[in-house]
Amino acid sequence: MYNKRFVITGVGVLSPIGIGNDNYWKALAEGRSGIRPITIFDTSKFKIKSGGEITEFNAKEVLGRIGLVDLDRATTLLSSAMKFAIEDAGLKINENNTHRTGISVGTTFGSLHSLSEFDKDCLMQGPKFVNPSRFPNTVINSPASRAAIRFGIKGFNTTISTGFCSGLDALDYAVHALEFDRADRVLVGAVEEICLQTFLGFYQLKYLSGLKKGLAPVSRPFDQERDGIVFSEGATVVLLETLPSALERGVKVYAEVVSVASNFDPGGFHKYNRKATGIINAMQGALDKSGLEKEEIDCIFANANSTQDGDAIETKAIKAVFKKYAKEIPIVAIKSMIGETFSASGGMNLVAALGSLEKKFIPQIINYKTKDADCDLNYILKSIEGKNLNYIMVNCFDPSGANTVLILKKFKGSKK
Repeated sequence: MYNKRFVITGVGVLSPIGIGNDNYWKALAEGRSGIRPITIFDTSKFKIKSGGEITEFNAKEVLGRIGLVDLDRATTLLSSAMKFAIEDAGLKINENNTHRTGISVGTTFGSLHSLSEFDKDCLMQGPKFVNPSRFPNTVINSPASRAAIRFGIKGFNTTISTGFCSGLDALDYAVHALEFDRADRVLVGAVEEICLQTFLGFYQLKYLSGLKKGLAPVSRPFDQERDGIVFSEGATVVLLETLPSALERGVKVYAEVVSVASNFDPGGFHKYNRKATGIINAMQGALDKSGLEKEEIDCIFANANSTQDGDAIETKAIKAVFKKYAKEIPIVAIKSMIGETFSASGGMNLVAALGSLEKKFIPQIINYKTKDADCDLNYILKSIEGKNLNYIMVNCFDPSGANTVLILKKFKGSKK
């Protein structure tokens, strides 16, 4: 267990189903889908034409008109989520606290579009004619760095790139920073954008739903007919601080971070380990760190992204860790609604879990129709309202071997 207590006091989110935490949580409770035709780039030449695009978002309304011209989409999304979180937490950044305020952001493809466009200009027009304002966006830490500049945050600034687990790993990094007194509070973010370059990568690898069967792309976690991910984007930021810091500020606390555990265990190059060793170790590690019994976990927000191997392996891992209780514990898969947001997926799941604790509901899995013999747990197919939850487990893993698990606790006061 940790030597300090860490709490979440601010939340910001932009998703395909809603902008802002209340809109996001309401959409989850209603089982609303965010999958729609992609408009950011031309999809006319592709079989797949839809994804989880964030629409009805005007950056000028959130961030103002100044300083947006040279920001790419990932940076704009992250900065917007950060503004939401700062305002939600009632945090005032000033010279008295800025050096003790850190930033930890998870992203993997955040700069891919900017890098591609910069290189294209360089190759087509020549190095002397490239637009220099595009260069800062080509580095992976650009979203975090530009957000820090915008909000005047002078503490440590870290970008974590560990594939699909980046968002939760960024939270783990923040926890350790607070544990070792490197900061009093950390803005923890996760972001990925929809862009042609990333789309093409997953399209060519045939990871996308609809490619193999020629049907419309549908995210249907744990369903027998699942056939791949639905391409999506999103951004989340939460303010993590020590409990004494939150109490001193007198602010609302959403939840307490009980434990985070990781385990790296690839089955091969971009292949899940069918033995599920990594996710089993991460789940058990999170339980061991927390000091909880497995029966105390009220709900699992699964990684489940509608891939045949991934969903079956996660089911296998839950059975291995939770034993007889595995058949009873509610299993949630929000990617049925928002699609696969890659590095942002851990953050999206985290904020969804915060909503469940705050609003007392368990969101449903949509698009589920056909039972799979390999996926036979208590999948929630209709939202449960008025449910008091105390502990939630959040899973995240990817085919490259990264596995990270978080346990959240409903905050009930300063006493242990």
